Amino acid sequence: MSVMTVRMDDSTEAALDYLQETTGDTKSVIIRDAVIQAERRARRAAMRAQALALANDPADRAEARSVLAYMGGSDAW
Repeated sequence: MSVMTVRMDDSTEAALDYLQETTGDTKSVIIRDAVIQAERRARRAAMRAQALALANDPADRAEARSVLAYMGGSDAW
């Protein structure tokens, strides 16, 4: 595990202090959790963008219709 130095402005430091007081967690735990949550949000946003791009791709939609027709339509399941 690495050690990092983080510079915070006053409002960020106050927010961190508030979270520490209200949760009882250490500042390290709060910061680690925040980084993990930010990463998850970024990954979800990327997946959402990819799904929208595919949904709006005429070639991909045509291929999906072709596969569905080949498989006998939606009643095949």
